[in-house]
Amino acid sequence: MSHSKRPEKGGKRWFAAASLPNREAFAYSQLERQGFETFFPKRIRTIRHARKSMDRVVSYFPGYLFVALDLEVDRWRSVNGTYGVRSLIMEGERPLPVPEGVVESLQVFTDEKGFLKRVEDLKPGDRVKVQNGHMADMIGQIDRLDGKNRVRVLIEMLHGRIPTIIDRNNVAKHNDSGAAT
Repeated sequence: MSHSKRPEKGGKRWFAAASLPNREAFAYSQLERQGFETFFPKRIRTIRHARKSMDRVVSYFPGYLFVALDLEVDRWRSVNGTYGVRSLIMEGERPLPVPEGVVESLQVFTDEKGFLKRVEDLKPGDRVKVQNGHMADMIGQIDRLDGKNRVRVLIEMLHGRIPTIIDRNNVAKHNDSGAAT
């Protein structure tokens, strides 16, 4: 149910729901239990603490998941009352639909377990944009690949290039037109 390519026929569209902090998976399970068609893309994040590394499943879009709704038929207000959900993203008094094709495009690159697959191979010299974290939106160049999950990026700041080790899943190729690819 959660991996269909597009919402069922009718007036269904995809909507973004904001979750409570770090509660995306819980909100997803609660919405699924109520019979809502949902999409919750995930990724593996490596956490390092006290010289130990641990892989953890996290949301690809921290704080958000997607719900397919027909606003004329579904009881969409109940989404806002679901445990783990803060609220649907609204435009005035009604939920704001995600632009058509965005969720469907993401689903194409999602495996059967809900993990968003990487569609690009990064290599030294590639220009990248940091996707999240305290360096989000910064631009840099890959200096080297450090194992399977880390890259060393030369971040462009302070009129220079600062070397930084970043989780590979937190960077995306960047073209000079200003858009991440």
